[in-house]
Amino acid sequence: MYSNIQKEERSEQNTPTYSLNKVSQSHLSQDQELSNKEREQNKSPLSTIDKKPDASISLVFRKEEGKCRLVSRDHFGQLYVQKPFYPEGPEVCHVVIVHPPGGVVGGDRLALACHVGAAANVQITTPGAAKWYKANGHVSYQNVQLDVESGGALEWLPQETIFFDNAHVELDHNVVLAKDSTYIGCEIFCFGRTAFGESFNGGRIRQQVNIRRDEQLIWHEQLNLVGGGMGMKSPLILADKTVCATLIAVNDTVHTNDLINSLREDANTVANGSGHLGISQVKSVLVARYLGDSSEVARKIMMKIWGSLRPAILDRKAEVPRMWNT
Repeated sequence: MYSNIQKEERSEQNTPTYSLNKVSQSHLSQDQELSNKEREQNKSPLSTIDKKPDASISLVFRKEEGKCRLVSRDHFGQLYVQKPFYPEGPEVCHVVIVHPPGGVVGGDRLALACHVGAAANVQITTPGAAKWYKANGHVSYQNVQLDVESGGALEWLPQETIFFDNAHVELDHNVVLAKDSTYIGCEIFCFGRTAFGESFNGGRIRQQVNIRRDEQLIWHEQLNLVGGGMGMKSPLILADKTVCATLIAVNDTVHTNDLINSLREDANTVANGSGHLGISQVKSVLVARYLGDSSEVARKIMMKIWGSLRPAILDRKAEVPRMWNT
């Protein structure tokens, strides 16, 4: 699975990066004839997300007197953060980012930024699934910028993302880490509302993920998926599945084969033969991916993997985020 991961040597950094091109341009030309407007959108970089957002939020966390505190919060539009809470004690600050409309319509732009100070520990989640509605001729955007200083740790654990049929969405996810900081991020993508008999037959989802550590690009992957296109059926991409879940963990820890094999066994037990699962480590980056047809199964698998990794990476007991149980 995902055998089209390409290793690219960057001479200016002498650091290997990995690019997951889930739909190539040749696939797109075979799928459908693109209008002139769509062709221009394909050529335009995801930096268009940098235009003024309709809603934004910026959070800053610091460790002060043994407690991780939310010291700054700035927001514009319909993005808010609930009062921080501390179910694990003062060292780990848990926050929930709320988008009251509950969904994103065509043309909306969201921007989220989080800065975690030195030695601070933060976990961020959402109260429910994010919904991206039909485009209606407009592209929707989301820009996520995460920054973790030395000794800090950030867990980015939003609930699943649902792309409605004919949604046109561009997502830009950037993580900047100090040399000895830690990041665990998990995303679950659902293509179409399958519970309502809907599938993702039209529209386009574009995503770009960049992770930098100690000023070096250590992970890059991109998604360019056309609804109803060849990429959704290709065994190298979605394999005719409707749910794609990815967990990425970055830390100094070099995990043993025993741990990785244990993660695979535990996750496969949860999957119970449904879908496709892969777990691997490339230097400081561990990646787990799952393809299936149930967001509930994907969630259980990702939480099982996270539950085993968290004690190994952060030396903290794994407790499922409270919002994931409501």
